[in-house]
Amino acid sequence: MNARALAWLMPILAFAIAIAASTHAAIAAPTSVDHGGTYIGSVVVEPGQVVDGDLNVALGDATIDGTVNGDVNVFGGNIINHGSVSGRTHAVLGTVVQDFVPWAPSGESYGYPSDHRLWWRITSDVIALVLFLIFPLRARMALDRLEQHPAMATLAGLCGWVAVIPIAILLVFTLVLIPLIPIELVLLFVAVFVGKAALALLVGRRFYELLQPKATPAPLLALVIGLVLLTAAELVPVLGIMVTLLIILVGLGAVLLTFVPDWNVPGTAGSPPRSAIGGPPMPLG
Repeated sequence: MNARALAWLMPILAFAIAIAASTHAAIAAPTSVDHGGTYIGSVVVEPGQVVDGDLNVALGDATIDGTVNGDVNVFGGNIINHGSVSGRTHAVLGTVVQDFVPWAPSGESYGYPSDHRLWWRITSDVIALVLFLIFPLRARMALDRLEQHPAMATLAGLCGWVAVIPIAILLVFTLVLIPLIPIELVLLFVAVFVGKAALALLVGRRFYELLQPKATPAPLLALVIGLVLLTAAELVPVLGIMVTLLIILVGLGAVLLTFVPDWNVPGTAGSPPRSAIGGPPMPLG
């Protein structure tokens, strides 16, 4: 397998594993039970159903909509009691999955993750990809800013986010410019996702060049690889929140820096040529 195929396969495989881990419980419907015993995976006692004996569940939730004449014991899951349990209920490590895999579905969300965080991130990746195709030059310029001045991009992003509310308030006070507030929000939205595309391009290129140092990937390939890696990082508990904040902060700052006049931009008149990381300058498309 060559390095190009490996560059596609590795992040996609990692992302597929993350998706499989997060949606496995959603795909497997809970088992309907009509008698006591020990079960692996989520179970449900249907309305009107009477279960005689203790109900033991491992690595899943026990949803009680009917009646259980006995104890309900759950290990690695939760007890969702909408019915009647004559005995005692015990749930051990019921939040373990949610603590370590926070995008995993809860016991009451059969079929879909409860907070949809995974799907929101996939949607944001698609938006970043579309905006890259619409504004390839702006994304390339933002990539150049990230390569040259990552700290300044971070500072510019911080200033940009701080300025959003004051600018909106100023527009409100002018009265005449109130219609510009939605335009401000749209521009902010576009800038954040174009910045995310630029950051994904940088991450994707770096990853590809680790596998094949003497080659530079095509922009679309680098973008897809970078988006997959960024999304996988965002899915990591606790750390993922920091990654998301970094993306929206640095991405916005990089785009804002593209509007600074008299900046050396590769390919523009009067600016010295500069080779791209690990190879020739990356084409726009």
